[in-house]
Amino acid sequence: MSYYERHIFFCLNQRDGEAACADHDAEGGFAHCKKRAKQLGLMGPGKLRVNKAGCLDRCAGGPVAVVYPEGTWYTFVDKHDVDEIVESHLVRGEVVERLVLPPDIGR
Repeated sequence: MSYYERHIFFCLNQRDGEAACADHDAEGGFAHCKKRAKQLGLMGPGKLRVNKAGCLDRCAGGPVAVVYPEGTWYTFVDKHDVDEIVESHLVRGEVVERLVLPPDIGR
């Protein structure tokens, strides 16, 4: 068993002159996810970990987040999208299909 049941990483990378997740308020999405997860009591060993990440190399789909152990890649636009990821995937284990990043979108 893993130390955390689920782990979500938010790319917060900034690139000079290139598309990057930081250009799309990735920091805001991360902060909101962490705040919401704490409010719902989802955080801690055996539960959930919300982490910042450097470049996840999927810049063209930014901002991006990835949930493990499933390996589900998400893009999001605003706090409502992040809430949907938290409530559907992180609470109930249901993938939010409309926010899944297609596998052919990379850098």
